Amino acid sequence: MGRKKKLQHFAENFTFDNLFQFRFEQLISTGFPLKSKWSGFFGNNHPIVLELGCGKGEYTIGLARQNPETNFIGVDIKGARLWRGLKDAQLEEIPNVAFVRTRIELIEHFFGTQEVSEIWITFPDPQPQASRERKRLTNQRFLERYRSFLREDGVIHLKTDSTLLYEYTLQVIRDNNHVVLSSTDNLYEHQGEEVVKSIRTFYEQKWLAMGIPIKYIRFSLSHAR
Repeated sequence: MGRKKKLQHFAENFTFDNLFQFRFEQLISTGFPLKSKWSGFFGNNHPIVLELGCGKGEYTIGLARQNPETNFIGVDIKGARLWRGLKDAQLEEIPNVAFVRTRIELIEHFFGTQEVSEIWITFPDPQPQASRERKRLTNQRFLERYRSFLREDGVIHLKTDSTLLYEYTLQVIRDNNHVVLSSTDNLYEHQGEEVVKSIRTFYEQKWLAMGIPIKYIRFSLSHAR
C-alpha cells in the first residue's frame, strides 16, 4: 500500500464511531471510558469476544456476521490494516463489531474484570527468535494479562501456521496447568471444529494452497494465579 493511500485510510479512520484509539498517556491519566462498560456502547449485554492482532479484521468481521447475538472487538496496532475491517462493517451495516487500535501489551487497560467471554488469536507473528519469546501472544505474561478481563469460564483460541508457536503454546499450557479443550496440528484433516474452519483469511488460504497445515488450540486458563 502506497503512502498516500495509507494517509487516506488513517484520516478516514477518525470518522468511524466504532474505532477507539487512545494514547498511552491518555490511558494512564484518564483511563479508557468504556472499560467495564462495553455493553453500553453495544446497547446490549451480549457476550464480548476479542480478536487480538486482528490485522484487516477478516476474522472479526466473519465471526460477527455469523453470530449477531455476540459482540466482537478486533484489536491491532496497525491503523491502515484496521481500516479494511472498519470499512466492511460500515458497508455491511454490521452493528456488533468494534475495533481498538493499541499494542497488545496495553490490552488490560481496555477491558474490565469478567468482561470478555472468548479470545481469538489468529495467525500472530510467531516471533521465532528465542530472544523475542516474551513477544509471543501466548507467552504466560500475556495470558496473565488476558486473565484480568477474561471470564473464569472463558476460552482462548489459537489458530496458526507455525509449528513452533503451536508446540510452544502447548508447552506453556502444560507448564502453567491451563486446560487444553481441543488441539490439532492439522485442522482441516481433523474431525469437527466446523466453526473454526468456516472462516479462512487471505493468508490462511494462501498457506493451505502451499500445503502448509493449519494448527489450532482451544484452551482455558487455570484458576490458580
